[in-house]
Amino acid sequence: MKPILEVNKLSMNFGGLRALDELCLDVKSGEIAALIGPNGAGKTTFFNCLTGMYTPSGGTVRLNNPNGKTAILNGLKPNAITEKGLARTFQNIRLFSNMTVLENVMIGCHCRSSATILGAVLRNKKTMREEEKIVGKSYALLQKVGISRYVNEIAKNLPYGAQRRLEIARALATEPLLLLLDEPAAGMNPQETKELDELIVRLRNTEEISILLIEHDMKLVMSLSDRIFVMDYGKKIAQGAPAEVRDNPVVIQAYLGDDF
Repeated sequence: MKPILEVNKLSMNFGGLRALDELCLDVKSGEIAALIGPNGAGKTTFFNCLTGMYTPSGGTVRLNNPNGKTAILNGLKPNAITEKGLARTFQNIRLFSNMTVLENVMIGCHCRSSATILGAVLRNKKTMREEEKIVGKSYALLQKVGISRYVNEIAKNLPYGAQRRLEIARALATEPLLLLLDEPAAGMNPQETKELDELIVRLRNTEEISILLIEHDMKLVMSLSDRIFVMDYGKKIAQGAPAEVRDNPVVIQAYLGDDF
């Protein structure tokens, strides 16, 4: 079976700076993979290229649907990439802060809806039925990530950890094949990080999705990843199972250090 994601020789230049240098990696179906490396290695730039926020300078990004269809993501707009089956969260939380928790997730659902602008204006029966389904789906996702008690709260009033979970729920609402998580444990205490670890594994298993995460918490990365990719200065310098990466002298020198 083809990997869900295939990245081949992906490059990104900003003037004379090469932020990504012919990066190659793949994510397998049902896999939790992690992308690690020092600050400035190019990890978030890589996510931005995958999701259409940047247009790569070279290389190809392919998303392989289990139904047999392959989509080349290069040059597509972010909304089109989301529709193809790739969703993400952000290092700095990006919620609709003055909307309710439920409304934030409902927005994610609308990329899979068939309602037209005319239907939304006229409020015909088809549109109203679809809206009811979206409300039900959104509430179910809030239950899955453990924040349904906040359903009617304004998003900006949520505790930090709940805001992180809300971002994940909104991304799941787009029905992704591959979920990208950009430093999901940033700012969390050890108990919140442990609960996040359990949530990510549970979502992979129950939602039948693949997950690629950027993370600096090495305890989290080592505990939940099937494979780890290591970047430095825009290049992939290593990949493998957690034990292989942990003991790799190149990775130790570039990132982990001898005390890990």
